Amino acid sequence: MLKILMLFCTMFFTSTNASDNTFHDFSIESISGETINFSDYKNNVVLLVNTASKCGFTPQYSGLQKIYERYKSDGLIVLGVPTNDFNQELSKDEDVKQFCEIRFGVEFPMSSIQNIRGNEAHPVYKWIQSNVSVIGQPRWNFHKYLIGKDGNIINWFSSMTSPTSEGLIKQIETALYDAD
Repeated sequence: MLKILMLFCTMFFTSTNASDNTFHDFSIESISGETINFSDYKNNVVLLVNTASKCGFTPQYSGLQKIYERYKSDGLIVLGVPTNDFNQELSKDEDVKQFCEIRFGVEFPMSSIQNIRGNEAHPVYKWIQSNVSVIGQPRWNFHKYLIGKDGNIINWFSSMTSPTSEGLIKQIETALYDAD
C-alpha cells in the first residue's frame, strides 16, 4: 500500500516537463567551502532540506540529526541547505555552522547559504522546480525532498512534517531497504 501511495504522490506532483538530469548531476558548495558532488551520493538515499537558524521550525535540526545518526550506516544522507529566502537565516556561513553544531549537534553535511527559489535559485533547486508541481516547491524553511538511490525525487514533505514522523521514516526505510 505504501508503494502505491508513493507512486501516486510521485505521479501527482511530478511535472510533465521534468528534466532529464538527476540529483547526481549537481554539486553545491559546503558550509566549509569545499565542493559537495552529488554524484558521490549515488546508491544513497538523500533527504534534502532547506534550513534556517531563526525560524519556528529550527528545532527540526534535532530530528534531522537523529534520523541521520540512525540511518547513515544504511546509506541515508541528510543534506541541509541554509537559505535566507524567507529572511530567517544568519548572514555568514561560519555563524550558521557554529549555530548548528553547538545548539543542535549537527554532524550531517550542510551547504553554504543558498537561494532556493526564483531565478537566483541554486541549480539543484531549479531542477527540483522542473520536476515537481508548484504545490511541492518550498514555501518555507525545512521543506524536505526525499531523493532515491537513482537520483530521482521520491517525494516531498512540507515544513510541518517532522523529520521523525512515522510517514517520513517509513518512506526513508522503503527507499533504503526495498529499492535494492
